[in-house]
Amino acid sequence: MIQKLKKHTALIGLIFTVAAALFTVGMTWVAYVDQTAYARMQTFLYDCGIDAIGVLVAAGLYYGCMRQEGEGTEAFRTLNVFVSASFVANFLLYYTVGVSAWKGLTFTFTLLNKLIDLVMIYYFYQYMRRTLGFEGKLAEWTERCIPYLLALESLVVLSNIFYPTTFLIDQTGMYQATGASVLEDIYLIAASLVTTILILRSKRPQNQKVAGLTFIFLPLVNYIMVGGTFGNASQYGMILVSLIIMYCIIFNEKSSKLAATETELNMATRIQMDALPPVAPEFPEHPNVNLRASMNTAKEVGGDFYDYFPIDDDRIGFLIADVSGKGTPAALFMMTSKTMIKDYALTQDSTSEIFTAVNARLCENNEAGMFATAWIGILDTRTMTLQYTNAGHNYPMLLRKDQSCEDMRKVHGLFLGGMEFTQYRQDEIQLEPGDRLLLYTDGVVEAHNQKDELYGEDRLKAVLESTRDCPGEQVLAKVFEDVSVYATGVPQFDDITMVVLTIK
Repeated sequence: MIQKLKKHTALIGLIFTVAAALFTVGMTWVAYVDQTAYARMQTFLYDCGIDAIGVLVAAGLYYGCMRQEGEGTEAFRTLNVFVSASFVANFLLYYTVGVSAWKGLTFTFTLLNKLIDLVMIYYFYQYMRRTLGFEGKLAEWTERCIPYLLALESLVVLSNIFYPTTFLIDQTGMYQATGASVLEDIYLIAASLVTTILILRSKRPQNQKVAGLTFIFLPLVNYIMVGGTFGNASQYGMILVSLIIMYCIIFNEKSSKLAATETELNMATRIQMDALPPVAPEFPEHPNVNLRASMNTAKEVGGDFYDYFPIDDDRIGFLIADVSGKGTPAALFMMTSKTMIKDYALTQDSTSEIFTAVNARLCENNEAGMFATAWIGILDTRTMTLQYTNAGHNYPMLLRKDQSCEDMRKVHGLFLGGMEFTQYRQDEIQLEPGDRLLLYTDGVVEAHNQKDELYGEDRLKAVLESTRDCPGEQVLAKVFEDVSVYATGVPQFDDITMVVLTIK
């Protein structure tokens, strides 16, 4: 149940802000219609109007960032929730203030107002920290101290339940501050001051820093200008204006950067896909050989790759590989590795020599520590002898005609890019008409379901055996479909790449 609530936090927040808006607008109407309430609230109608408009804007602002993602988004939504709650608590406070019979409610809503203020400044800090990327010793110290200071300040506010430490509600139902009320402001002042310093020291664009500072300075300027005439609602109104400014500047700027990044990723994806051979290559001079491939990336740009190419009139080379990491760095390493393997395959005499040479090159200036598991095979179409080398990759599955599926459990060396002087070995097998070889990356067997159970090799073997009489492209489609069904409800965490060789 808790996990489900976590998954729907954004929706719960939206429901709350909308409900708060409907409640406050409805109660404002009651206040105007109810003459008794009107007489009681006539000095506070301005505040109630701001409350009603404020919760509506807060709900709209929350809805506007529902689809936003990235750093600080969750903290910004939470901040909106507490601003909305502030308007509601503020409205109810003014609805009950000055009525001695309701002084318990007045005390409750005053207490809520103060607690919400504490949490609000905390989530403002969290939003700024994530958005502007606070760094340095001051940021580390603040990150440790603010939660403790928040907890201590909350205890000070809550102490009013047992004894009027910082405020009291008198017999007439009116709010009265005590001499110790300054204790309530320590956290707000300290957190705001440190956050201001961290914002100014941030290396992010100037307009983002100015947008963040409005949350602190707009309510302060407002208070100085009106002298507290319109109470808390006016202050929350300024906070809401600040949130709108932050949303327009920071989120719009982030959206522009995301759009530019998405364009670059789309271009990288296009380059990567163009570098791969067709999924259904034709070797007209070798009609008894059928090669098919598929690749479904977990991100826009994947780290898996495959290749097949004629080496000479009688031999065909084919390979599959999985680069460490994901995204653009993996794609760059993938392009380099793929190019090297193909180049050396056309000049070296064996698969072991190919990987030994490629590994030595990849280890040169590999400061990023990238590596790739890989499997390469060279098929002699005259004798149907397959020579192969496995560099730490998943074991291919060999389905013999009229026999069960078996793993080719051979590893001939460490992954590519690991140790410069690795010497790779090789093996050979004889293939017959009707045999089928499946190469795959770990995105297949390590896919997991909602119970966190792996797809596994046994299930893959079962699908491969059940598609014995299917053409290669259908085999790949069936495997991917089975993996997708198995992992229903779980996001794809790794690239799923497969190559299938069928001897006719």
